[in-house]
Amino acid sequence: MTYLRNAWYMAGWMDEVTVEHGLARTLLDEPVYIYRDVAGEAHALLDRCPHRFAPLSMGRRDGDVVVCAYHGLGFGGAGRCVRNPHGPVTRSLDVRSYPVAEAHRILWIWMGDPALADPMSIMDLSFLSSATEASFNNGYINGHGHYQLFVDNILDLSHTDYLHPDTLGGGAISRTRAKVMQRDDGVISIYWHVVDDVPTPLFRQFLPEKTDRVDSWTEVDWTAPGVMKLVSGAVETGGSRAGALNVENVHIFTPNTSVSTHYFFASTRNFGVDNVTLNESIRTARARIFSSEDEPMIAAQQQRMGDRDFWSLRPALLRTDEGAVKVRRRMDELIAREASELAINRNIG
Repeated sequence: MTYLRNAWYMAGWMDEVTVEHGLARTLLDEPVYIYRDVAGEAHALLDRCPHRFAPLSMGRRDGDVVVCAYHGLGFGGAGRCVRNPHGPVTRSLDVRSYPVAEAHRILWIWMGDPALADPMSIMDLSFLSSATEASFNNGYINGHGHYQLFVDNILDLSHTDYLHPDTLGGGAISRTRAKVMQRDDGVISIYWHVVDDVPTPLFRQFLPEKTDRVDSWTEVDWTAPGVMKLVSGAVETGGSRAGALNVENVHIFTPNTSVSTHYFFASTRNFGVDNVTLNESIRTARARIFSSEDEPMIAAQQQRMGDRDFWSLRPALLRTDEGAVKVRRRMDELIAREASELAINRNIG
């Protein structure tokens, strides 16, 4: 499986990793162990001791040193072996380390060339870190299916009218042609701006009583490889967007293996920001929808596709696929370019 490696991937939520408890997670088919040193700084190591390949995550912490449970070799946060009870410490005992960054309540990891890891290139999701605790909710699903199938699911939201008719759907998205744009910085945006149509069942409960027609918007910004900000809102037809109901979401997909995906999601809003009960109900509803409707459908897609490449199956494309196709083409370009640059550098070396 070929992945884009020189990119920031979400490895987990910041609070998943503490000084006391690390996190073992497979990312891009590689086992990774993420932990914090005694000062709280996050580190990521290949979760495989170079001696007999035991998982380092099965070991223990001795201060800032990760000690392998099998034969006692110890490793620092940069991957250097710093302890060998059986002889000299040599560079052959080092383990791979990965750059990590923390931003927007998220732990990010760089799986490619460490020299290219610039935290400033992480997508701006500051609305997450600025949200109050009572208006922020998040979740995680270990999904079955190629990560780009999950990305497609967010980029073609016409599926909400059929897969989620009683919550996120309603028909307005299918009746509205999306506008797709690619910015100079590589971000691909997809907008559905709906005028004078029915609200979704989910939004209807928060609108003033007897509001049957609304202007609404759903806007998705994608950045490689699978980070998406999704903004949705509604106001009574003819009303001003300023001060209208607005929800900001993230959907972030990191490959686990070629047929499984780490699905991270979160949201905040500009209404009921101090309502803890509302926040919990939204969190519960989102998790239920994604786990019982989206994930099973994508898992079924993957089962029907087997190990065949998406394009090799010659998908019958609809106009609603414009954004997803543009993103897939962009990812193909980025992966091919990275592979070419790597081959050139190897030949030079």
